[in-house]
Amino acid sequence: MKKILNTLYVTTPDAYLSLDGENVVVIKDNNVLGRIPLHNLQGIIGFGYTGASPALIGKCVEYGIELSFLSMYGRFLGRVTGEVNGNVLLRKAQYRISDDKEKRFTIAQNFILGKLYNTRWIIERTCRDYAMRVDVETLKRTSHHLLNSIQKVRACNDAETLRGIEGEAAQMYFGVFNQMILQQKSEFVFDKRTKRPPLDAVNAMLSFLYTLLAHEAAWALSAVGLDPYVGFLHTDRPGRISLGLDLMEEFRSIMVDRFVITLINKRQVKPDDFIQKENGAVVFREEARKNILAAWQKKKQEMITHPFTSDKMNWGMTIYVQAQLLARYIRGDMDAYPPFLWK
Repeated sequence: MKKILNTLYVTTPDAYLSLDGENVVVIKDNNVLGRIPLHNLQGIIGFGYTGASPALIGKCVEYGIELSFLSMYGRFLGRVTGEVNGNVLLRKAQYRISDDKEKRFTIAQNFILGKLYNTRWIIERTCRDYAMRVDVETLKRTSHHLLNSIQKVRACNDAETLRGIEGEAAQMYFGVFNQMILQQKSEFVFDKRTKRPPLDAVNAMLSFLYTLLAHEAAWALSAVGLDPYVGFLHTDRPGRISLGLDLMEEFRSIMVDRFVITLINKRQVKPDDFIQKENGAVVFREEARKNILAAWQKKKQEMITHPFTSDKMNWGMTIYVQAQLLARYIRGDMDAYPPFLWK
């Protein structure tokens, strides 16, 4: 069982990452801002124009530490990864499934089943916990539609229909998302999902954290020997971590959406944490980004019982377990891939 370690987020503009012994050192203007032992890290993400020394890159490759670079606003720029773990037979089996429409559809179908199931329970929990503060009738109606969508996913037999059902379900879910925001309602208004660019603070947080989640999914897949660039639901595209995007679908609502709603409802973010640019895009202030990342790390340490294995683990571990289960299915050790069904 892989031990869940920490991710180092470097948000200081123009910082430089170097190697000192077995430590990564963050430097700016010849001043050392931080020193972290590499054995405590599973990944490093640099925001902005962060550079890294060849020695550090080499050590990260040797230790299997993923080194990723994003823009200051969370747009993916590139990543450095070492040798893929596992054996060639596992990866060849993955590639064969990716080229087999029927087999890849079966896995994609389970990814979407997990996504819709978890999305529905986000709504159900809101009705249960805040019945006096939300429009229960509207939320229950959406929940019922999502239940119908789950049944349609189980009955469908082609990828195009599957994507259509998933898209319609996502539209219904985001149509009631604003109701789950119970505090600071006039300051944090969510009308619809906007991505490139995000046009409000809620969308800015969602897009930012979805990017982080996708990379954590890709790290998990690499750790069990799978190729994160060859997916079953998302089509292959140069530079896109398609299987990472596939795997994260089950966790979007239960990890990111719930987290963003909690940040707002607990007033851990405030309206002045965000800036609107001339093109309408809404972005974080630097201090807000640091606070959100710290809260995200803390969130991943919260404990949960895995619904399939019944093992107790922290939230950060769950995506690694799902990657392991997917690898077992691809190897032929399981009859089906079991999606993560949270309740």
